Amino acid sequence: MIKKKILVTGGAGFIGGNFVQYMVEKYPEYEIFNVDVLTYAGDLTKHQAIEKQGNYHFVKADIVEQDVIHSLFEKEKFDFVVHFAAESHVDRSITDPGIFVQTNVIGTQVLLEAARRVGITKFVHISTDEVYGELDFDPTTFFTEDTPLKPNSPYSASKASSDLLVRAYHETYGLPVNITRCSNNYGPYHFPEKLIPLTISRVLTDEKVPVYGEGQNIRDWLHVFDHCVAIDVVLHKGVGGEVYNIGGNNERTNLEVVKTIIQALGKSEELIEFVEDRLGHDKRYAIDSTKLKQLGWNPSFTFETGIIQTIQWNIVNEEWWKQIISGQYQTYFNKQYSI
Repeated sequence: MIKKKILVTGGAGFIGGNFVQYMVEKYPEYEIFNVDVLTYAGDLTKHQAIEKQGNYHFVKADIVEQDVIHSLFEKEKFDFVVHFAAESHVDRSITDPGIFVQTNVIGTQVLLEAARRVGITKFVHISTDEVYGELDFDPTTFFTEDTPLKPNSPYSASKASSDLLVRAYHETYGLPVNITRCSNNYGPYHFPEKLIPLTISRVLTDEKVPVYGEGQNIRDWLHVFDHCVAIDVVLHKGVGGEVYNIGGNNERTNLEVVKTIIQALGKSEELIEFVEDRLGHDKRYAIDSTKLKQLGWNPSFTFETGIIQTIQWNIVNEEWWKQIISGQYQTYFNKQYSI
């Protein structure tokens, strides 16, 4: 039997890494190729349990390198592409927007062109709810797939641009694509610059937890395991050319999230330190996932169960995040939050 080949870009990152593990274990009949350039947020130690399995392959490459990517596609003749690779931290996009355009826009175009040339079965582009802009605090309003794109940060603008390129390759060339737009993810192997792992690591070490503004910005939280299942559903059942929103139905203010973690770890809220709000900080994101649920998907984690699982994972895997927050990352952290 000829095995199907799936290229996962950014498979050394947080969401892509969890997806790689999920696919390798669930589909032994698929060949899973993980392509990653291994930036500061890329880490291969998470794949030690699967790296010796016969259906997993790692290729170190930058998606903006056209000749390298096109040669890889010509050699392997991939059936599917699941495209995670992206610069994704809003704060870093404000400091250095150029790299976000290079990776998120140019890199996506290189992949699309390579996919078009070899005639892949489907290209799934992983995007974000941030491309929709922001919602007000009315709890009855949600992002749908028809919400206009109104990105407010260099990061979200670069992702919206890549979304439009994916759509254009479908409309112009007939490339079979799906775009998924997810809410904020959390779970194992989350790089500790993001809110939840940052809070967990600093509370565990009794350090101050920076909270932007008054902490009233609202996000919908999606456990990364639920996200992996959703992408699997879109890959196999998604209608060509369609966009699917993926939300966890777990809205919380940033301050509520921080307080929940502090309480779960039995620490004092005196660890909270409010810092100057970041530029262009969107008020609220909230996802309507009705369209995806019609394909049979539903999130399995509530925030209450998911956050406890995530905290416990970080406790057990303390060595993993401690090695990451030392050195160069610590320099960035001190500069970003002025702590």
